[in-house]
Parts: sequence; structure tokens; C-alpha cells
Amino acid sequence: MATQLRPQLNSLSLSSRTQAPLSTTVHSGATSNCRLTIRCGPRDNRGPLVKGRVLSSEAIQAVQALKRAQRSPNPPEVSRTLSRLIKADLLATLRELLRQGHCDLALKVFSTVRSESWYKTDLGLYADLVLALAKDGMMDDIDRLIGEMEMEDGVIDFGDKKGLSRLIKALMGAERRKSTVRIYGVMKRSGWGCTGSGLEVDEYVAKVLSKGLRRFGEMGLAREVDVALESYARACLVISEYDNITMVI
Repeated sequence: MATQLRPQLNSLSLSSRTQAPLSTTVHSGATSNCRLTIRCGPRDNRGPLVKGRVLSSEAIQAVQALKRAQRSPNPPEVSRTLSRLIKADLLATLRELLRQGHCDLALKVFSTVRSESWYKTDLGLYADLVLALAKDGMMDDIDRLIGEMEMEDGVIDFGDKKGLSRLIKALMGAERRKSTVRIYGVMKRSGWGCTGSGLEVDEYVAKVLSKGLRRFGEMGLAREVDVALESYARACLVISEYDNITMVI
């Protein structure tokens, strides 16, 4: 009899081990039970944090304070909330407001950023602003933003090729013809594409800009960009050939 029961007991114990983790059972009384399925998901439709980015407590408090102030009938000055923040926290606050879609608050924070002594034009940040403003349909604010950028000293950082190309593409996506032309004007005044300036004419940036200008019907300006790229390529070829001759001699 014992030998007949042992396989059944082994089968029951195996079944209980394999089935127990599959669900959560809540017992109510002696005979009834129910199964609860718990699903976890986002609390709202905000996008995820940038990978690897952790907001400091100061930045979190600043974001919350700005959002509370916006709902207040008598909001305090933004500068009062931001004055205690260090550079990293101030920029993190700006990017977090953009991520959450609070573009109006982000513009106010950006105004504070531009007033800081350490501020230097960040083309990637401008691209982020343009993308967020375009998503919210704030097209006039994009043009105003580029107009303010045009007045800054030493605007274009030619070492930031990625930021420059992102900004041009963001303006193209927002269909901002005048702002795209303005960016090209700033580039020219800074020496981009000018013979003897010594500034690199990056091929990718030139092609993105030329494509954007042609898309907006600015054929003459697009041709200028193409010529600048061709001239720079020829100059690089001449320098390379001269270097090779010098090495042989």
C-alpha cells in the first residue's frame, strides 16, 4: 500500500512546486479563493528619463517649484527659484522641463541660463529647444529663439558638428525657412566657407544645410554652400599633395 501511494505523493509535491509561483492567491474563508492580476505601468504619458541621467534633489525641487508657481495666481520670479542652483542642476532642470513638455517654463529657465557668466552657446541644446517647441506648435518662439542666438557673440562652435547638423535638421523639420537662412548667415559671418578663413567645411553639415536650403526654395544659397564645400575639398587635396611631395624630397 505504501509503495502505491509514494508515486502519487511525489506527483502532488512536484505539481505544487511548479504551479505555486504562477499566480497570487488570496484566501477568503475556508472554501473560496480569488486570483488577482497586478499590472505595473507609467503613471502618465511623459517620456522616460535620458539613459544614465539622474536628477539631483535640488533639480527635482526646482522643477516642482516652477510647476507650482505656474499654477499660482501670483507666481514668484523664476530667478528666485533658480538662483541657488549650480550649473549642472540648472541645465538638468531645463532639460527635464523640455522632457515633460513644459516649453514655456523651459524658455524662462533658458533665459536664466543665458544670463550666467559661464554660458556658452550650446548648439545641441538649441536643437533640443527647437524640437520641443515644434512639437508644441510654438513656431513663433522658434524664430524668436534663433533671432536671440543670432545676436550672441561667437555663436557657432565648428567643433560641435553634431550639434550644428541637429539644429539645422530641427529647423528643417519645423519648416522654419527664415531661421534656417539666419543660421547660414551667422555661419558665413563667422568665416564658414570663406577662402583663407582656415575653418573646416564639414561635408555632412554642408550637405544637410544645402538640402534644407533647396527644400525651402533658396537655390542660390544652396549653391553657395555646395561651392564652399567643393573649394574646401580642392584646398585639402592640394595640401595633401604638397605634403606628399615634401615627404619624398
